[in-house]
Amino acid sequence: MSSSTILIFIFVYFGILLLISQVISKKGQDNDSFFKANKNSKWYLVAFGMIGTALSGVTFISVPGEVGSPNGEQFKYFQFILGNAIGFIIIAKVLLPLYYRMNLTSIYSYIEQRMGFNSYKTAASIFLVSRTISSAFRLYLVVIVLQRYVFDFYGIPFPMTVFLALTLIFLYTYKSGLKTIIITDTLQTFFLVTSVFITIYFVCDSLNLTVIESISTIRKSNYSQVFFFDNFLTSKYHFVKQILGGIFVTIAMVGLDQDLMQKNLSCKNIGEAQKNMFTFTGVFVLINIIFLSLGALLYIYANKNGISVPLDLVTNKPRTDLLFPEIALNHLSIVPAFIFLLGIIAATFATTDSALTALTTSFCVDFMGMDKTENLSNTNNIKRRHLVHFGFSILLFLVIIVLNSFNDSSVVALIFKAASYTYGPLLGLYAFGLLQKSRRVNDRIVPVICIIAPILTYFVSEHSTSVIGYTFDNELIIINGLFTYIGLYFTSKTSEEKISF
Repeated sequence: MSSSTILIFIFVYFGILLLISQVISKKGQDNDSFFKANKNSKWYLVAFGMIGTALSGVTFISVPGEVGSPNGEQFKYFQFILGNAIGFIIIAKVLLPLYYRMNLTSIYSYIEQRMGFNSYKTAASIFLVSRTISSAFRLYLVVIVLQRYVFDFYGIPFPMTVFLALTLIFLYTYKSGLKTIIITDTLQTFFLVTSVFITIYFVCDSLNLTVIESISTIRKSNYSQVFFFDNFLTSKYHFVKQILGGIFVTIAMVGLDQDLMQKNLSCKNIGEAQKNMFTFTGVFVLINIIFLSLGALLYIYANKNGISVPLDLVTNKPRTDLLFPEIALNHLSIVPAFIFLLGIIAATFATTDSALTALTTSFCVDFMGMDKTENLSNTNNIKRRHLVHFGFSILLFLVIIVLNSFNDSSVVALIFKAASYTYGPLLGLYAFGLLQKSRRVNDRIVPVICIIAPILTYFVSEHSTSVIGYTFDNELIIINGLFTYIGLYFTSKTSEEKISF
Protein backbone atom coordinates (compact mmCIF):
# COMPACT_ATOMS: atom_id res chain seq x y z
CA MET A 1 0.00 0.00 0.00
CA SER A 2 1.65 3.23 -1.15
CA SER A 3 2.05 6.30 1.02
CA SER A 4 0.22 8.38 -1.60
CA THR A 5 -2.80 6.11 -1.40
CA ILE A 6 -2.83 6.38 2.39
CA LEU A 7 -2.59 10.16 2.22
CA ILE A 8 -5.51 10.40 -0.20
CA PHE A 9 -7.53 8.09 2.03
CA ILE A 10 -6.89 10.33 5.06
CA PHE A 11 -8.12 13.44 3.28
CA VAL A 12 -11.22 11.70 1.88
CA TYR A 13 -12.05 10.48 5.39
CA PHE A 14 -11.58 13.96 6.80
CA GLY A 15 -13.77 15.41 4.04
CA ILE A 16 -16.64 13.18 5.19
CA LEU A 17 -16.27 14.40 8.80
CA LEU A 18 -16.09 18.02 7.67
CA LEU A 19 -19.24 17.59 5.57
CA ILE A 20 -21.11 16.18 8.59
CA SER A 21 -19.85 19.09 10.67
CA GLN A 22 -21.07 21.64 8.13
CA VAL A 23 -24.55 20.09 8.00
CA ILE A 24 -24.90 19.98 11.79
CA SER A 25 -23.48 23.49 12.33
CA LYS A 26 -26.27 24.92 10.18
CA LYS A 27 -28.69 23.78 12.90
CA GLY A 28 -26.85 25.60 15.66
CA GLN A 29 -23.41 26.95 16.54
CA ASP A 30 -24.20 28.51 19.90
CA ASN A 31 -22.61 27.50 23.20
CA ASP A 32 -25.59 25.34 24.19
CA SER A 33 -25.00 23.18 21.10
CA PHE A 34 -21.26 23.06 21.75
CA PHE A 35 -21.41 22.27 25.50
CA LYS A 36 -24.53 20.07 25.82
CA ALA A 37 -25.76 19.25 22.28
CA ASN A 38 -28.96 21.09 23.35
CA LYS A 39 -29.46 18.21 25.83
CA ASN A 40 -31.22 16.22 23.15
CA SER A 41 -28.84 13.36 22.32
CA LYS A 42 -30.17 9.85 21.72
CA TRP A 43 -28.82 7.49 24.38
CA TYR A 44 -27.99 4.71 21.90
CA LEU A 45 -25.90 7.08 19.77
CA VAL A 46 -24.09 8.29 22.88
CA ALA A 47 -23.46 4.72 24.06
CA PHE A 48 -22.07 3.58 20.73
CA GLY A 49 -20.04 6.74 20.15
CA MET A 50 -18.49 6.48 23.62
CA ILE A 51 -16.96 3.14 22.61
CA GLY A 52 -14.70 4.89 20.11
CA THR A 53 -13.78 7.60 22.61
CA ALA A 54 -12.99 5.13 25.39
CA LEU A 55 -11.06 2.71 23.18
CA SER A 56 -8.92 5.16 21.20
CA GLY A 57 -5.76 4.35 19.29
CA VAL A 58 -4.28 2.96 22.50
CA THR A 59 -6.67 0.04 22.53
CA PHE A 60 -6.51 -0.32 18.77
CA ILE A 61 -2.72 -0.62 18.59
CA SER A 62 -1.14 -0.86 22.02
CA VAL A 63 -3.42 -3.46 23.65
CA PRO A 64 -2.92 -6.11 20.91
CA GLY A 65 0.82 -5.38 21.07
CA GLU A 66 0.93 -5.85 24.85
CA VAL A 67 -0.31 -9.44 24.52
CA GLY A 68 3.11 -10.63 23.38
CA SER A 69 5.15 -8.18 25.44
CA PRO A 70 8.53 -9.47 26.69
CA ASN A 71 7.12 -8.97 30.20
CA GLY A 72 4.72 -11.83 29.55
CA GLU A 73 1.53 -9.82 29.90
CA GLN A 74 -0.71 -12.01 27.70
CA PHE A 75 -4.41 -11.38 28.55
CA LYS A 76 -3.69 -9.81 31.96
CA TYR A 77 -5.24 -6.56 30.67
CA PHE A 78 -8.63 -8.26 30.81
CA GLN A 79 -8.41 -8.29 34.61
CA PHE A 80 -8.16 -4.51 34.41
CA ILE A 81 -11.16 -4.45 32.03
CA LEU A 82 -13.27 -6.35 34.56
CA GLY A 83 -12.37 -3.66 37.08
CA ASN A 84 -13.38 -1.05 34.47
CA ALA A 85 -16.81 -2.69 34.17
CA ILE A 86 -17.39 -2.49 37.92
CA GLY A 87 -16.27 1.15 37.83
CA PHE A 88 -18.75 1.95 35.04
CA ILE A 89 -21.60 0.50 37.10
CA ILE A 90 -20.60 2.60 40.12
CA ILE A 91 -20.57 5.69 37.91
CA ALA A 92 -24.05 4.91 36.58
CA LYS A 93 -25.52 4.31 40.04
CA VAL A 94 -23.71 6.97 42.10
CA LEU A 95 -22.24 9.81 40.03
CA LEU A 96 -24.70 10.18 37.14
CA PRO A 97 -27.73 10.65 39.47
CA LEU A 98 -25.76 13.35 41.32
CA TYR A 99 -24.85 15.21 38.14
CA TYR A 100 -28.42 15.10 36.78
CA ARG A 101 -29.95 16.09 40.11
CA MET A 102 -27.73 19.19 40.16
CA ASN A 103 -28.30 19.87 36.41
CA LEU A 104 -24.58 20.36 35.76
CA THR A 105 -22.87 21.39 32.53
CA SER A 106 -19.40 21.03 34.00
CA ILE A 107 -19.21 18.23 36.55
CA TYR A 108 -16.71 20.28 38.58
CA SER A 109 -19.48 22.70 39.52
CA TYR A 110 -20.35 20.09 42.15
CA ILE A 111 -17.05 20.80 43.90
CA GLU A 112 -17.81 24.54 43.95
CA GLN A 113 -21.17 24.00 45.63
CA ARG A 114 -19.81 21.39 48.01
CA MET A 115 -16.41 22.84 48.95
CA GLY A 116 -15.90 26.34 47.59
CA PHE A 117 -14.35 28.49 44.87
CA ASN A 118 -10.69 27.45 45.29
CA SER A 119 -11.59 23.76 45.44
CA TYR A 120 -13.69 24.15 42.31
CA LYS A 121 -10.92 25.81 40.33
CA THR A 122 -8.47 23.19 41.58
CA ALA A 123 -10.67 20.32 40.40
CA ALA A 124 -11.20 21.95 36.99
CA SER A 125 -7.45 22.63 36.67
CA ILE A 126 -6.63 19.01 37.53
CA PHE A 127 -8.95 17.87 34.74
CA LEU A 128 -7.39 20.26 32.23
CA VAL A 129 -3.89 19.00 33.03
CA SER A 130 -4.93 15.33 33.22
CA ARG A 131 -6.96 15.26 30.03
CA THR A 132 -4.36 17.24 28.09
CA ILE A 133 -1.65 14.75 29.06
CA SER A 134 -3.74 11.61 28.46
CA SER A 135 -5.11 12.91 25.14
CA ALA A 136 -1.62 13.84 24.01
CA PHE A 137 -0.44 10.30 24.80
CA ARG A 138 -3.28 8.81 22.78
CA LEU A 139 -2.79 11.02 19.76
CA TYR A 140 0.97 10.63 19.99
CA LEU A 141 0.72 6.87 19.56
CA VAL A 142 -1.29 7.14 16.37
CA VAL A 143 0.79 9.94 14.88
CA ILE A 144 3.89 7.76 15.35
CA VAL A 145 2.27 5.15 13.12
CA LEU A 146 1.24 7.68 10.47
CA GLN A 147 4.71 9.24 10.58
CA ARG A 148 6.52 5.92 10.18
CA TYR A 149 4.34 4.48 7.43
CA VAL A 150 3.19 7.59 5.53
CA PHE A 151 4.80 10.96 6.17
CA ASP A 152 8.43 9.83 6.41
CA PHE A 153 8.06 8.81 2.76
CA TYR A 154 7.50 12.48 1.85
CA GLY A 155 10.18 13.78 4.19
CA ILE A 156 7.55 15.56 6.30
CA PRO A 157 8.88 16.09 9.87
CA PHE A 158 7.06 14.72 12.91
CA PRO A 159 5.91 18.17 14.21
CA MET A 160 4.21 18.88 10.87
CA THR A 161 2.35 15.55 11.02
CA VAL A 162 1.07 16.38 14.50
CA PHE A 163 0.08 19.87 13.37
CA LEU A 164 -1.83 18.47 10.38
CA ALA A 165 -3.76 15.96 12.51
CA LEU A 166 -4.80 18.60 15.04
CA THR A 167 -5.74 21.08 12.32
CA LEU A 168 -8.10 18.57 10.71
CA ILE A 169 -9.71 17.81 14.07
CA PHE A 170 -10.07 21.50 14.93
CA LEU A 171 -11.80 22.30 11.64
CA TYR A 172 -14.72 19.91 12.14
CA THR A 173 -15.22 20.45 15.89
CA TYR A 174 -14.90 24.17 16.61
CA LYS A 175 -18.37 25.21 15.40
CA SER A 176 -20.87 22.85 17.05
CA GLY A 177 -18.65 20.83 19.38
CA LEU A 178 -20.54 18.07 21.19
CA LYS A 179 -23.50 18.20 18.81
CA THR A 180 -21.17 17.31 15.94
CA ILE A 181 -19.17 14.77 17.93
CA ILE A 182 -22.22 12.72 18.94
CA ILE A 183 -22.75 11.98 15.23
CA THR A 184 -19.15 11.75 14.01
CA ASP A 185 -18.05 9.54 16.91
CA THR A 186 -20.92 7.14 16.19
CA LEU A 187 -19.71 6.84 12.61
CA GLN A 188 -16.08 6.50 13.67
CA THR A 189 -16.85 3.85 16.28
CA PHE A 190 -18.59 1.84 13.56
CA PHE A 191 -15.45 2.09 11.40
CA LEU A 192 -13.17 1.18 14.34
CA VAL A 193 -15.15 -1.88 15.46
CA THR A 194 -15.75 -3.09 11.90
CA SER A 195 -12.05 -2.83 11.09
CA VAL A 196 -11.15 -5.10 14.03
CA PHE A 197 -13.57 -7.83 12.96
CA ILE A 198 -12.43 -7.70 9.34
CA THR A 199 -8.74 -7.71 10.36
CA ILE A 200 -9.32 -10.82 12.49
CA TYR A 201 -10.96 -12.48 9.50
CA PHE A 202 -7.98 -11.78 7.23
CA VAL A 203 -5.41 -12.87 9.82
CA CYS A 204 -7.35 -16.10 10.41
CA ASP A 205 -7.56 -16.64 6.65
CA SER A 206 -3.79 -16.13 6.34
CA LEU A 207 -3.27 -18.72 9.08
CA ASN A 208 -5.73 -21.12 7.38
CA LEU A 209 -7.98 -21.00 10.45
CA THR A 210 -11.73 -20.66 10.78
CA VAL A 211 -13.01 -18.34 13.50
CA ILE A 212 -13.85 -21.36 15.69
CA GLU A 213 -10.39 -22.87 15.10
CA SER A 214 -8.77 -19.54 15.96
CA ILE A 215 -10.40 -19.56 19.40
CA SER A 216 -8.91 -22.98 20.09
CA THR A 217 -5.53 -21.88 18.71
CA ILE A 218 -5.46 -18.82 20.97
CA ARG A 219 -6.44 -20.86 24.01
CA LYS A 220 -3.59 -23.34 23.39
CA SER A 221 -1.00 -20.65 22.65
CA ASN A 222 1.44 -18.96 25.02
CA TYR A 223 -0.53 -15.72 24.89
CA SER A 224 -3.85 -16.55 26.52
CA GLN A 225 -3.36 -16.49 30.30
CA VAL A 226 -6.04 -14.21 31.76
CA PHE A 227 -5.81 -14.41 35.55
CA PHE A 228 -2.56 -13.92 37.45
CA PHE A 229 -2.25 -14.95 41.09
CA ASP A 230 1.53 -14.77 41.52
CA ASN A 231 3.06 -13.19 44.62
CA PHE A 232 0.63 -10.44 45.66
CA LEU A 233 3.33 -8.15 47.01
CA THR A 234 5.75 -8.18 44.07
CA SER A 235 3.64 -8.95 40.99
CA LYS A 236 2.09 -5.98 39.19
CA TYR A 237 -0.25 -8.33 37.37
CA HIS A 238 -1.94 -9.88 40.42
CA PHE A 239 -5.70 -10.20 39.96
CA VAL A 240 -6.63 -8.10 43.00
CA LYS A 241 -4.31 -5.24 42.00
CA GLN A 242 -5.65 -5.17 38.45
CA ILE A 243 -9.30 -5.26 39.56
CA LEU A 244 -8.82 -2.47 42.10
CA GLY A 245 -6.80 -0.42 39.64
CA GLY A 246 -9.49 -0.90 36.99
CA ILE A 247 -12.28 0.21 39.31
CA PHE A 248 -10.67 3.38 40.60
CA VAL A 249 -8.95 4.41 37.37
CA THR A 250 -12.36 4.16 35.68
CA ILE A 251 -14.14 6.19 38.34
CA ALA A 252 -11.46 8.88 38.04
CA MET A 253 -10.80 8.86 34.27
CA VAL A 254 -14.46 8.45 33.26
CA GLY A 255 -16.78 9.39 36.13
CA LEU A 256 -14.72 12.42 37.20
CA ASP A 257 -13.68 13.38 33.67
CA GLN A 258 -15.59 16.07 31.79
CA ASP A 259 -14.89 14.37 28.46
CA LEU A 260 -16.98 11.19 28.77
CA MET A 261 -19.42 12.64 31.30
CA GLN A 262 -20.21 15.50 28.94
CA LYS A 263 -21.67 13.00 26.49
CA ASN A 264 -23.76 11.36 29.23
CA LEU A 265 -25.08 14.72 30.36
CA SER A 266 -26.32 15.46 26.84
CA CYS A 267 -29.01 12.76 27.22
CA LYS A 268 -32.58 13.89 27.97
CA ASN A 269 -32.77 12.41 31.48
CA ILE A 270 -31.02 10.20 34.02
CA GLY A 271 -32.86 7.08 32.84
CA GLU A 272 -31.49 7.38 29.32
CA ALA A 273 -28.03 8.28 30.62
CA GLN A 274 -27.91 5.13 32.79
CA LYS A 275 -29.25 3.02 29.93
CA ASN A 276 -26.41 4.41 27.84
CA MET A 277 -23.81 3.58 30.49
CA PHE A 278 -24.97 -0.02 31.04
CA THR A 279 -25.08 -0.70 27.29
CA PHE A 280 -21.66 0.88 26.85
CA THR A 281 -20.21 -1.32 29.64
CA GLY A 282 -21.32 -4.58 28.02
CA VAL A 283 -20.02 -3.63 24.58
CA PHE A 284 -16.77 -2.27 26.06
CA VAL A 285 -15.94 -5.60 27.75
CA LEU A 286 -16.75 -7.60 24.62
CA ILE A 287 -14.71 -5.34 22.33
CA ASN A 288 -11.65 -5.57 24.58
CA ILE A 289 -11.81 -9.38 24.53
CA ILE A 290 -11.75 -9.14 20.73
CA PHE A 291 -8.77 -6.76 20.78
CA LEU A 292 -6.82 -9.11 23.03
CA SER A 293 -7.70 -12.05 20.78
CA LEU A 294 -6.47 -10.07 17.79
CA GLY A 295 -3.20 -9.48 19.65
CA ALA A 296 -2.68 -13.21 20.17
CA LEU A 297 -3.42 -13.92 16.51
CA LEU A 298 -0.97 -11.23 15.39
CA TYR A 299 1.85 -12.80 17.42
CA ILE A 300 0.96 -16.29 16.15
CA TYR A 301 1.04 -14.89 12.60
CA ALA A 302 4.34 -13.11 13.24
CA ASN A 303 5.99 -16.24 14.62
CA LYS A 304 4.78 -18.34 11.71
CA ASN A 305 6.08 -15.86 9.13
CA GLY A 306 9.30 -14.83 10.87
CA ILE A 307 8.18 -11.25 11.52
CA SER A 308 9.96 -9.46 14.35
CA VAL A 309 8.49 -6.74 16.52
CA PRO A 310 9.55 -3.44 14.85
CA LEU A 311 12.28 -1.42 16.55
CA ASP A 312 11.84 2.13 17.79
CA LEU A 313 13.72 4.39 15.40
CA VAL A 314 15.16 6.43 18.29
CA THR A 315 15.93 3.90 21.02
CA ASN A 316 16.39 0.86 18.74
CA LYS A 317 14.35 -1.23 21.19
CA PRO A 318 11.42 -3.52 20.21
CA ARG A 319 8.18 -1.54 20.20
CA THR A 320 5.10 -3.76 20.54
CA ASP A 321 2.83 -0.83 19.62
CA LEU A 322 4.05 -1.13 16.04
CA LEU A 323 3.45 -4.85 15.44
CA PHE A 324 -0.18 -4.44 14.33
CA PRO A 325 0.53 -1.68 11.78
CA GLU A 326 3.63 -3.53 10.57
CA ILE A 327 1.62 -6.66 9.75
CA ALA A 328 -1.46 -4.85 8.45
CA LEU A 329 0.37 -2.46 6.14
CA ASN A 330 3.35 -4.55 5.02
CA HIS A 331 2.40 -8.25 5.20
CA LEU A 332 -1.33 -8.59 4.47
CA SER A 333 -3.19 -7.72 1.26
CA ILE A 334 -4.45 -4.31 0.20
CA VAL A 335 -7.94 -4.77 1.70
CA PRO A 336 -6.86 -5.41 5.32
CA ALA A 337 -4.34 -2.57 4.93
CA PHE A 338 -7.19 -0.19 4.06
CA ILE A 339 -9.29 -1.61 6.89
CA PHE A 340 -6.48 -1.07 9.40
CA LEU A 341 -6.00 2.47 8.18
CA LEU A 342 -9.73 3.12 8.54
CA GLY A 343 -9.67 1.85 12.11
CA ILE A 344 -6.59 3.79 13.21
CA ILE A 345 -7.84 7.07 11.75
CA ALA A 346 -11.26 6.56 13.34
CA ALA A 347 -9.60 5.84 16.68
CA THR A 348 -7.46 8.97 16.34
CA PHE A 349 -10.24 11.39 15.53
CA ALA A 350 -12.87 9.84 17.85
CA THR A 351 -10.65 10.27 20.90
CA THR A 352 -9.02 13.60 20.18
CA ASP A 353 -12.08 15.46 18.91
CA SER A 354 -13.96 14.50 22.06
CA ALA A 355 -11.09 15.51 24.35
CA LEU A 356 -10.57 18.83 22.58
CA THR A 357 -14.25 19.66 22.97
CA ALA A 358 -14.26 18.66 26.65
CA LEU A 359 -11.18 20.76 27.39
CA THR A 360 -12.78 23.75 25.70
CA THR A 361 -16.05 23.20 27.58
CA SER A 362 -14.36 22.92 30.96
CA PHE A 363 -12.29 26.07 30.48
CA CYS A 364 -15.19 28.09 29.06
CA VAL A 365 -17.61 27.00 31.79
CA ASP A 366 -15.33 26.66 34.80
CA PHE A 367 -13.11 29.69 34.19
CA MET A 368 -15.17 31.97 31.92
CA GLY A 369 -18.77 31.29 33.05
CA MET A 370 -20.10 30.73 29.52
CA ASP A 371 -22.82 28.28 30.65
CA LYS A 372 -24.92 31.12 32.02
CA THR A 373 -28.13 31.56 30.01
CA GLU A 374 -27.27 35.08 28.85
CA ASN A 375 -23.93 33.83 27.48
CA LEU A 376 -25.09 30.83 25.47
CA SER A 377 -25.90 32.75 22.27
CA ASN A 378 -23.71 35.80 22.83
CA THR A 379 -21.68 36.37 19.64
CA ASN A 380 -18.59 37.61 21.47
CA ASN A 381 -18.57 34.57 23.75
CA ILE A 382 -18.86 32.25 20.77
CA LYS A 383 -15.77 33.92 19.29
CA ARG A 384 -13.96 33.57 22.62
CA ARG A 385 -14.89 29.88 22.67
CA HIS A 386 -13.33 29.48 19.21
CA LEU A 387 -10.12 31.04 20.53
CA VAL A 388 -10.09 28.70 23.54
CA HIS A 389 -10.62 25.73 21.21
CA PHE A 390 -7.70 26.89 19.09
CA GLY A 391 -5.56 27.43 22.20
CA PHE A 392 -6.05 23.85 23.41
CA SER A 393 -5.19 22.55 19.94
CA ILE A 394 -1.86 24.37 20.20
CA LEU A 395 -1.34 23.07 23.75
CA LEU A 396 -1.89 19.46 22.64
CA PHE A 397 0.59 20.04 19.83
CA LEU A 398 3.27 21.25 22.23
CA VAL A 399 2.72 18.40 24.72
CA ILE A 400 3.03 15.78 21.96
CA ILE A 401 6.28 17.32 20.75
CA VAL A 402 7.65 17.09 24.29
CA LEU A 403 6.48 13.47 24.64
CA ASN A 404 8.24 12.54 21.42
CA SER A 405 11.55 13.74 22.85
CA PHE A 406 11.76 11.14 25.60
CA ASN A 407 9.15 8.38 25.27
CA ASP A 408 10.47 4.84 24.75
CA SER A 409 7.89 2.49 26.25
CA SER A 410 4.36 1.23 25.68
CA VAL A 411 1.85 4.07 25.56
CA VAL A 412 -0.91 2.08 27.25
CA ALA A 413 1.27 1.69 30.34
CA LEU A 414 2.26 5.36 30.31
CA ILE A 415 -1.33 6.57 30.14
CA PHE A 416 -2.49 4.68 33.21
CA LYS A 417 0.69 5.50 35.10
CA ALA A 418 0.14 9.20 34.40
CA ALA A 419 -3.51 8.88 35.44
CA SER A 420 -2.47 7.54 38.85
CA TYR A 421 -0.78 10.87 39.56
CA THR A 422 -2.99 13.37 37.75
CA TYR A 423 -6.47 11.99 38.44
CA GLY A 424 -5.81 10.82 42.02
CA PRO A 425 -6.61 14.18 43.70
CA LEU A 426 -9.97 14.28 41.87
CA LEU A 427 -10.75 10.87 43.33
CA GLY A 428 -9.98 12.18 46.82
CA LEU A 429 -12.00 15.38 46.36
CA TYR A 430 -15.16 13.61 45.22
CA ALA A 431 -14.82 10.82 47.79
CA PHE A 432 -14.58 13.36 50.59
CA GLY A 433 -17.48 15.39 49.22
CA LEU A 434 -19.77 12.37 49.00
CA LEU A 435 -18.74 10.59 52.22
CA GLN A 436 -18.10 13.44 54.67
CA LYS A 437 -21.28 15.48 54.40
CA SER A 438 -21.02 16.84 57.94
CA ARG A 439 -17.55 18.36 57.42
CA ARG A 440 -16.52 21.55 55.63
CA VAL A 441 -13.09 21.87 54.07
CA ASN A 442 -10.69 24.79 54.41
CA ASP A 443 -11.14 25.98 50.84
CA ARG A 444 -7.86 27.93 50.73
CA ILE A 445 -5.75 24.86 51.63
CA VAL A 446 -7.33 22.46 49.10
CA PRO A 447 -5.00 23.43 46.18
CA VAL A 448 -1.95 22.74 48.37
CA ILE A 449 -3.31 19.31 49.41
CA CYS A 450 -3.91 18.40 45.75
CA ILE A 451 -0.27 19.21 44.94
CA ILE A 452 1.24 17.42 47.94
CA ALA A 453 -0.78 14.20 47.45
CA PRO A 454 0.79 13.23 44.07
CA ILE A 455 4.28 14.05 45.42
CA LEU A 456 3.74 11.71 48.39
CA THR A 457 2.31 9.11 45.99
CA TYR A 458 5.44 9.24 43.85
CA PHE A 459 7.60 8.81 46.95
CA VAL A 460 5.55 5.74 48.00
CA SER A 461 5.73 4.25 44.50
CA GLU A 462 9.50 4.68 44.28
CA HIS A 463 10.28 3.14 47.69
CA SER A 464 7.48 0.64 48.37
CA THR A 465 9.31 -2.30 46.80
CA SER A 466 12.53 -1.78 48.75
CA VAL A 467 10.86 -0.86 52.07
CA ILE A 468 7.86 -3.22 52.32
CA GLY A 469 8.36 -5.46 49.28
CA TYR A 470 5.16 -4.26 47.57
CA THR A 471 5.10 -3.24 43.90
CA PHE A 472 2.34 -0.90 42.77
CA ASP A 473 0.59 -0.88 39.41
CA ASN A 474 -2.62 0.94 38.45
CA GLU A 475 -3.95 0.72 42.03
CA LEU A 476 -1.48 3.50 42.88
CA ILE A 477 -4.34 5.92 42.11
CA ILE A 478 -6.05 4.71 45.31
CA ILE A 479 -3.06 5.82 47.38
CA ASN A 480 -3.10 9.21 45.67
CA GLY A 481 -6.80 9.64 46.34
CA LEU A 482 -6.33 8.47 49.94
CA PHE A 483 -3.59 11.05 50.60
CA THR A 484 -5.92 13.75 49.25
CA TYR A 485 -8.84 12.47 51.35
CA ILE A 486 -6.74 12.37 54.55
CA GLY A 487 -5.43 15.88 53.91
CA LEU A 488 -8.96 17.20 53.41
CA TYR A 489 -10.22 15.43 56.54
CA PHE A 490 -7.58 16.78 58.92
CA THR A 491 -7.87 20.34 57.59
CA SER A 492 -11.69 20.37 57.67
CA LYS A 493 -14.13 21.13 60.47
CA THR A 494 -17.39 19.59 61.59
CA SER A 495 -20.45 21.54 60.49
CA GLU A 496 -23.77 21.59 62.30
CA GLU A 497 -25.56 21.76 58.97
CA LYS A 498 -25.35 18.49 57.05
CA ILE A 499 -24.80 18.92 53.33
CA SER A 500 -27.54 17.28 51.25
CA PHE A 501 -25.69 16.69 47.97
